[in-house]
Amino acid sequence: MIRVLVVDDHPVVRSGLSGMLSVTEDISVVGEAGDGSEALAIVESTRPDVVLMDLRMPRMDGVAATGAIVSKYPETRVLVLTTYDTDTDILHAVEAGAAGYLLKDTPHTELLNGIRAAARGETVLAPPVAARLMSRLRAPAPTTAAAPSPRELQVLAAVARGLSNAEIGRELFIGEATVKTHLQRLFAKLDVDDRTHAVTVAIERGLLPSPGR
Repeated sequence: MIRVLVVDDHPVVRSGLSGMLSVTEDISVVGEAGDGSEALAIVESTRPDVVLMDLRMPRMDGVAATGAIVSKYPETRVLVLTTYDTDTDILHAVEAGAAGYLLKDTPHTELLNGIRAAARGETVLAPPVAARLMSRLRAPAPTTAAAPSPRELQVLAAVARGLSNAEIGRELFIGEATVKTHLQRLFAKLDVDDRTHAVTVAIERGLLPSPGR
């Protein structure tokens, strides 16, 4: 019997997945969690074979939870199940130690087979995800990206403080459209897809000070 924990911040999705898995002869649902923090607590108490993990959730997201689970409970396999298939999301999940990456439009049978494969220690990738990873691996090594300009770093520092585009524009005396342009250029230079990842990468590279400094 494969023991599975379902993690998703949408109650209807959790309920639907649990109901589907519960009627499968070789799979048992040992719990449900609405975010990464709750998932960690349930993993500690139930030690599931597979955690079916959503990515974007409040408090602790799926990537952070995956890293924590894999580090502390290496016998538990984490299988990402999400609607997001961007390169950044996929790479972050894989780097965190996810055993696989499936999309929420995966057919019922393929999802069940993916859970079984993950429980056996195999890597499970949805075809579009596998294609993205292969494309990235085959791509030529990128040349050194241009460094963010001082103005772009000013904008990103304001983002790190939680300001909206309109608030950043007022603070820096520039239009909101100009703020968006700076952010788009930053995303390209840092190879990210959203504001949160841009701030995280900038801190990791020393372009922005760490929180509290």
